[in-house]
Amino acid sequence: MASTPITTAEFDSVLASSAKPVLVDFWASWCGPCRALGPVVEQISDEMAERLVVRKCNVDEEPDLATKFRIVSIPTLILFKGGQPVHTMVGNMPKADLVAELEAQL
Repeated sequence: MASTPITTAEFDSVLASSAKPVLVDFWASWCGPCRALGPVVEQISDEMAERLVVRKCNVDEEPDLATKFRIVSIPTLILFKGGQPVHTMVGNMPKADLVAELEAQL
């Protein structure tokens, strides 16, 4: 199951209604590191689907969300639990490092 885009309009309700932690990938199509990390995020979405919901937020299409969470560098991944941000990761990273950071938070 691939990660799903998330919009400003549905953001709060998606976070509030999720029984699992939600990982939001803030990215843009023109961003090289974002394109490099994208397949890794998709793999994690599939492999950790029982424990984690993954959504993608295009910062060009959803600038209000990027502003709300003070996204100044992309890719930025924010893990939310109970609707609140609990961990932020910035930049491209190897899959093993990303998984290790997520595992420490789940």
